[in-house]
Amino acid sequence: MKKLDFGSKRRAGEQKAFSKTAPLWYNSSNKRLHATKTGGERKVAKKKPLKKDRKAGNRPANAGPKKPFYQEIGAKRPQKKKPHPFGKGWELAEDFDRLEEGEYAVRCTALDEDGNGIVQIEGVSFAVGGLLPGEEGTVAVSGRNKQRAQLVRVDKAVPERVKPRCPVFGRCGGCRLQHLSYDGQLELKQRTVEQLMQEYIVQGAKFYQILGMNEPWRYRNKAHATFSLDGRGQIVSGIYEESSHRVVPVERCLIQDERAEQIAASVRQIMRECRIQPYDEDRGTGLLRHILVRTGFASGQVMVVLVTASPIFPARSRFVSLLREKHPEITTIVMNCNPKQTSMVLGTQERVLYGKGFIKDSLCGLRFAISPRSFYQVNPVQTEALYQRAIQMAQLTGRERVLDAYCGIGTISLIAAGQAKEVIGVELNRDAVQDAIANAKRNGVRNATFVCEDAGRFMTRMAQEREGVDVVFLDPPRSGSDEAFLRSLCALGPKRVVYISCNPQTQKRDLAVLAAGGYRVEAIQPVDMFPQTGHVETVVLLSKLNTKQHIEVELNLDELDLTSAESKATYEEIKAYVLEHTGLKVSHLYIAQVKQKYGIIERENYNKPKSENAKQPKCPPEKEAAITEALKFFGMI
Repeated sequence: MKKLDFGSKRRAGEQKAFSKTAPLWYNSSNKRLHATKTGGERKVAKKKPLKKDRKAGNRPANAGPKKPFYQEIGAKRPQKKKPHPFGKGWELAEDFDRLEEGEYAVRCTALDEDGNGIVQIEGVSFAVGGLLPGEEGTVAVSGRNKQRAQLVRVDKAVPERVKPRCPVFGRCGGCRLQHLSYDGQLELKQRTVEQLMQEYIVQGAKFYQILGMNEPWRYRNKAHATFSLDGRGQIVSGIYEESSHRVVPVERCLIQDERAEQIAASVRQIMRECRIQPYDEDRGTGLLRHILVRTGFASGQVMVVLVTASPIFPARSRFVSLLREKHPEITTIVMNCNPKQTSMVLGTQERVLYGKGFIKDSLCGLRFAISPRSFYQVNPVQTEALYQRAIQMAQLTGRERVLDAYCGIGTISLIAAGQAKEVIGVELNRDAVQDAIANAKRNGVRNATFVCEDAGRFMTRMAQEREGVDVVFLDPPRSGSDEAFLRSLCALGPKRVVYISCNPQTQKRDLAVLAAGGYRVEAIQPVDMFPQTGHVETVVLLSKLNTKQHIEVELNLDELDLTSAESKATYEEIKAYVLEHTGLKVSHLYIAQVKQKYGIIERENYNKPKSENAKQPKCPPEKEAAITEALKFFGMI
């Protein structure tokens, strides 16, 4: 038991006494409040009803009014402690004494996965949109129950900062890194993954240069717009404002297909002509919630999905006719009904209003059918680069038996089938499995089988029946794989595992489980799938250790097979010298570029791109000068 002093500062979750006159004692174990009289005698403030009386619905006469416990003692409703959005190891601002509202000078030290700058104010961590690592700025702290820090101005900018192209940058929850040059984005993502995977790089894993885009705009083949009314009662469409459900009107989105913008503008006009109102979440009125536009990168086909709050669509035929008249390029139109109060865009009921209800597109030489709810990568250019790299890392020779976990509509499975003896795709979503089977028939692939089952249970059964596989591909959701799945994978024991992830943080967690199960990380390949955002994908190759022949030996790669120049200083020594003498942080990539400029031959291990067309971040002049000075200091040039 602990004494609660009225009016004192307290941490989240503690109760506050209501009376000033008598000392109150709160027992957290049984949630009872006790009051102590002057003579020291203690009594229970409110007597709790007996269990049998509560079950019967009867209340004893002395039980007092029927109120929640927190109301009986005059306290606020207890709040459950929420996990911090930055992840484990960060403290919630609510756990500290409140900061005084006002402006604070801050320095950004890192970015979170959404592209927000992380700053510290008197021991409290805040995510501030618009700040980049190494920058200094002024933020305004506001709020009582939940304090926030908003950027007021940037006091000291980094050289990589650029003017954002989008007029609503900072308001919508989409592109968060438009204020960073694309070379800077690639360097940041490369460095982030390199630091995260340093444990495996030190053990000998190859770390390849990030695969970027030559044109990092207009790359999305999937776009959705939300409809609402503005303050003047006019229909607008756009994207939700960050951390809210207020719609930010967007006329042009620079990462989406231009056809999607034109279709959204036409839908707004047709809604006015047909007197169709946008759906209002608060009131539950209106009809049209969203439109989803999917485009075929290679085929040019266009699908429009009208997401409604009701299956009854007045003037449906006229609406479709007007939309087709304005956009003859549309291949199919589908109505999707989502009547629930949910943040999910699509519902479960669908009706084809025009066309076949799906579009076709090609990827890596194969044809795929894409329906409204199909999972299909949104950046086709980078998807081809990622899948080709994954197939290369799998080292298929045509004799392997391959398992594709989380296979979706069978993209990786069908691509791998051309270079393997047999492929088994496992997926829990029945609709996706049906699409995968149809895609296999469409492409004439006969050595691929698709199973609708939990991949973990499927692999466990294969291991029990002693059915082996040579290679396993896995591409789980952002949350990663669960431990049961990973244990099943280790029990199955494939020679190689190719792990594709859209969240390197959860991937690293899963790699530790696989390493404990007898696998070694051999290679790591970052891929920039979503330019202008903080997200990065990684492909990791793992190989099964031979437990009978394997002996763990630590080798320092910088001390083996070196040129005479390399033997004079390691990369870490060069980085340390530059940081100490100039205050600049330089990556392995920048050091490699400067060394190559002076004719120092680099080994395969250091950041060499696998594609001649890969976009490479260039070393800024001030960093090149600092690295050059370090090379001179160590007698390397």
